[in-house]
Amino acid sequence: MTGRTRKVVLFAAMAGLLTIVGVFQSWSLSLAIINLCIISAVMALGVNMQWGYAGLFNAGVMGFAALGGLAAIVVSMPPVYETWDAGGTGLLLTGLVVALTIIASVGAYRKLRETPPAAAIAVALIVVIGYFVARSFFLPATRAIELIEPAKTGYLGGLGLPVLLAWPIGGLFAAGAAWVVGRVSLGLRADYLAIATLGISEIIIAILKNEDWLTRGVKNVNGLPRPTPYEIDLQNAQWFIDLSASIGADTVEFSSIFVKLCYLVLFSTVLLIVLFLSERALNSPWGRMMRAIRDNETAAEAMGKDVKGRHLEVFILGSAVIGIAGAMLTTLDGQFTPTSYQPLRFTFLIWVMVIVGGSGNNFGAVLGGFIVWFAWIEAEPVGAWLIDTLTTWMEDTDPLRQHLLNGAPYMRPITMGLVLLLVLRFSPKGLIPEETGRRA
Repeated sequence: MTGRTRKVVLFAAMAGLLTIVGVFQSWSLSLAIINLCIISAVMALGVNMQWGYAGLFNAGVMGFAALGGLAAIVVSMPPVYETWDAGGTGLLLTGLVVALTIIASVGAYRKLRETPPAAAIAVALIVVIGYFVARSFFLPATRAIELIEPAKTGYLGGLGLPVLLAWPIGGLFAAGAAWVVGRVSLGLRADYLAIATLGISEIIIAILKNEDWLTRGVKNVNGLPRPTPYEIDLQNAQWFIDLSASIGADTVEFSSIFVKLCYLVLFSTVLLIVLFLSERALNSPWGRMMRAIRDNETAAEAMGKDVKGRHLEVFILGSAVIGIAGAMLTTLDGQFTPTSYQPLRFTFLIWVMVIVGGSGNNFGAVLGGFIVWFAWIEAEPVGAWLIDTLTTWMEDTDPLRQHLLNGAPYMRPITMGLVLLLVLRFSPKGLIPEETGRRA
């Protein structure tokens, strides 16, 4: 089977599975799964850029996705003017002090770098003074902000702009964090890089959970604006009522499907753009250089390539794509929930998608995103149905039957492990392996 035929068959099989869900469960559920599969595929493309192109092991996917979600708040939520009046000035002064501290530290280091001990002492002294001055402004300001109707607000809000702008800005947030992380950790060995990115990811999540003035912390930010119509508005619109009647559909049910179709168009557009640019990059001289660096860093460096610089480039690009996907997911959910960012969902599953689909192949990453997320969603209901079917001969009150039915949610990690083992056993390079050799 040729590579092209393999892609067509696998994607057709995936489409068949989604169609089966639509026919036997509901089309609304099928569309919901497709939308989440697309977001997962975009995240997988970001990780594939880092690992498949350059061999960078980013174990902090969760943190970059969360920064994308943060962008949705900062961009789309309306500003809370009362909290700005209470503590906005203090936060602005805090930012000014931090900026001056950084400028002064860099200036002192450059002026005294010929004498390292003096430079270290001067920089440390500036940082300590800057910290306490910034703290004197920051703490009173955040306390005042969080006391303004904490059940409803207690945070600054956002800029009140269209939520679609949050998607590229989410990419910029993640790219900025990746630049900082990359400058510090990309010179480390692969295992140290994984530990560093995982630790930084946990720090990002901890900040989002605890800084109520920014994200409301564990109280969550609800009611994010949509880029699509609301179901209730559609149900009251005459044109939509007429459309539902013309196709013989229930207005309420069709409104849910219509909204999901709108999201499908938006998400598919982003996926196709990212996939197109990823393919162009992979097959360009830059992409061939990245794979050469991945395969043999020493040889590439001997040929005059800036290995660390190229690693930083691809690390930033991949993180930006993950940030875009994180903003898309928060937009779809309509809320930002810091506690939902768990390594299992936002790091481990994304890595499984890349491995199952085929590391180094963009179409493989997309396919992996669809297969793994579909299996993750369907494993629990299918597992519950299977257990119920196999134990129908038992009494409903039988403790063993109840125990097995209550264990249905554990079918998800079991299914992920089974899928990963089967793929690694029968297709070690993924379902759509990386294409090697020269193209005609």
